[in-house]
Amino acid sequence: MATHTPGCAPAVRLCQKLNRRKTLEADMMATSLKRCLSTVDLALLGVGGMVGSGLYVLTGTVAKETAGPAVVLSFLIAGVASLMAALCYAEFGARVPKTGSAYMFTYVSVGEIWAFLIGWNVILEYMIGGAAVARAWSGYLDSIFNHAIQNFTETHIMQWNVPFIAHYPDLLAAAILLLATIFISFGVRVSSWLNHIFSTISICVIVFILIFGFMLAEPANWSQKEGGFAPFGLSGIMAGTATCFYAFVGFDVIAASSEEAKNPQRAVPVATAISLALAASAYILVSTVLTLLVPWHTLDPNSALSDAFFRRGYSWAGFIVAIGSICAMNTVLLSNLFSLPRIVYAMAEDGLFFSVFSRVNPVTKVPVIAIQVFGCLMALLALIFDLEALVQFLSIGTLLAYTFVAASIIVLRFQPEKAASRSGSSNAQQEPSPTDLEPQTMAQESGELKEYESFSDKLQLVEQEKQSRERRAAGQLKARWEPYLGHVLGDCEPGEVVAFSVLALMVSGLSLCAVLVFGSGALQLPLWSISLLVVVFGLAFLLSLALIWVHEQQANTKTFQVPLVPFIPGTSILLNVFLMLKLSPLTWVRFIVWLVVGLTVYFGYGMWHSKEGQRERPPQDLAARYVVLPSGSLVETVQTVQPDAQGIVALNLTLHCCQTAGHSCRLHPVASG
Repeated sequence: MATHTPGCAPAVRLCQKLNRRKTLEADMMATSLKRCLSTVDLALLGVGGMVGSGLYVLTGTVAKETAGPAVVLSFLIAGVASLMAALCYAEFGARVPKTGSAYMFTYVSVGEIWAFLIGWNVILEYMIGGAAVARAWSGYLDSIFNHAIQNFTETHIMQWNVPFIAHYPDLLAAAILLLATIFISFGVRVSSWLNHIFSTISICVIVFILIFGFMLAEPANWSQKEGGFAPFGLSGIMAGTATCFYAFVGFDVIAASSEEAKNPQRAVPVATAISLALAASAYILVSTVLTLLVPWHTLDPNSALSDAFFRRGYSWAGFIVAIGSICAMNTVLLSNLFSLPRIVYAMAEDGLFFSVFSRVNPVTKVPVIAIQVFGCLMALLALIFDLEALVQFLSIGTLLAYTFVAASIIVLRFQPEKAASRSGSSNAQQEPSPTDLEPQTMAQESGELKEYESFSDKLQLVEQEKQSRERRAAGQLKARWEPYLGHVLGDCEPGEVVAFSVLALMVSGLSLCAVLVFGSGALQLPLWSISLLVVVFGLAFLLSLALIWVHEQQANTKTFQVPLVPFIPGTSILLNVFLMLKLSPLTWVRFIVWLVVGLTVYFGYGMWHSKEGQRERPPQDLAARYVVLPSGSLVETVQTVQPDAQGIVALNLTLHCCQTAGHSCRLHPVASG
């Protein structure tokens, strides 16, 4: 066991506190919330979280300003990239069916401080996302009425000329958020019912857009006369992918709702796959229709779809599209207001956030206080900030959460199983299973050696015995790599090499992306230097993946698992870090300020009220009651015992006995507390 000098002991204890992991209950299905959501409910929540303002606004913006008709490829690549992150969320949601999404997943696998920071940023993500959608909802409705709402507000109410905030208070956006907050407070069934209505209308409108749009499609709009299919080239397609990636960020509402799912082990991965497939299909097909209806360079970025039908002479179709867009934005609002209080509830339930937010209404079975407080905060953001300022700050929290969830999948998959730490279980894992030993047992019971019918039977038995010997505990080096790496890695604890490799993976991935993003720009590096650094950091990234891959994974087949671990999570980490570095410097400044506020909350409140910390902390006062029974008399002594720092209790007992010749004193413990 490693020893530490007295001067290092406080730092070691602090690190242990910061990196302690959440202990899950034996009954994972136990919850104070109401488990009433089916697979269909979760799938529609996911569709509602993804198919919203992006479908009606983002498609036109990316097509006109970034990719042209090749926006179809941008959405396709973004959908595949989002699938990697969605698979990680699906495995965690099925394996840990608790509310909290990325916060809970990080707490279980990485540590407390990292989980708090992820949860803190996810809170910001949902608040800004809801405010941005409400602002887009208000602006879309205002554009239908020729900006009458904005003109009335600026003329008769007020307007501001202050930097970093909107020119006028958006009362309509704030009002719709407050109204949605009231409906969400009535319970999960009411929220799901409203989401079903708006999602059904939105899907019907999308089907109408596709059918009627393909009837009016003109392939000439993709011709060279209009600029061709990819007028901005490959760089435009990839730039469009970076923007389109954020259209799929709403799928994490499914994982956030896993504690309210009837059968989360099955429903979460199935609903994630269905919702992501529907959302990607909708984005790809609608962007195809949009760029075939009118030339891409004539699109109106603010209301591209409805404007396209208006220009083709079908104003009634444009009105239907406007109704669908408002319903789609309502589903995104409901999704954000549904997920945000549950993240806050999970953090408060663990003691890392103010305990008032963990209170669940006994009738509606939802955290009403968290819903109402953060719904009002979201309405305040929508009231004073414009859409552009909100959207710029939205992406970084999402990408950071995706990165940590992908890393958590690797760490959790290669952690030694808890059952292996129990007495006797480690030996059981290294021994052949009963099934493998069945032929030998039968032969021994018969008292004679079994004569096999064919040579293939002998080979099969030998192979089974070989596999049973080679199968090791999770986190240990695979047997076939023992001759090559055993002298270097063989003495390490199970999971230790994987933990360091994940850290090296993230550092090398960050360095590689930094060179790719800033090498020729801000850093002004020569080409040979950029090439050398890309090779070095790329090899370090691949070596980290290889070191993880040569270790055994947990053999869990009861719930959904991400395929090709660690390669899919590793690719997701690399992509997310690359997109984070593409964000503006002002976004990073705001992000750092928000992190400082979060760390203040954690070190001022969360670290001291953490339930994991209270579980580790020994009781402060022990009262011991003893009865001394000499012959014919009774004397009782009560003494308070204080445990020292090592948890060792020293009992100093004072015995008051009658000094009667020939009698002995007996000490009987009666009660302790």
